[in-house]
Amino acid sequence: MPKTPRSAFDLTGGLVYFARMCDKIRLHHAGKLPEDYHPFLGAGFDGRICGYLKVDYAAVRDKVLAGASDEETLEWCQENGRRLAEIDVIVWNGFARKRGWRDTDGGTEKLAEMKQAAGFGDRDDIVTFYDFYDFDEGRRA
Repeated sequence: MPKTPRSAFDLTGGLVYFARMCDKIRLHHAGKLPEDYHPFLGAGFDGRICGYLKVDYAAVRDKVLAGASDEETLEWCQENGRRLAEIDVIVWNGFARKRGWRDTDGGTEKLAEMKQAAGFGDRDDIVTFYDFYDFDEGRRA
C-alpha cells in the first residue's frame, strides 16, 4: 500500500527536509512510495540538500538502505561532505522553508501550477512547497 513520506518540516540534526528524503528512500525501496514521487528521488529538494551537504544522492541512498538512521546518515554526510556550522543550518532552513514564496527563479510559478493541479488554486494559505506537501499529503486541512 502506498504511503506518503513524512513532513518536510521534520528535523534531523536541526535541518528541515533531511528526514523526508531518508523516508522517501526507505519507502521507495519497500515499494510503498507512490509513483508520482519517483521522478523527484535525488532531484528537487533531495538534490538541493545533497548539494548543500556536498554529498552524492546515490551515496546517501546507499547509506540509508544499509540501515543507517536519519541521524547516522546526516553525520555520515557531514563527515564525507561538509560539516555544517550553526549559520549553515539557519541558511538552509530559511531557504527551504520559504521555497515557493516570492521566488524570482520560477519557484513561485511552479508552486502555483502544482496548487492548481491539486485543486488548491484558491488557497492563499499555501505559500511554500512545504505547505503544499503537508496539505496535499493530508497533514493539514
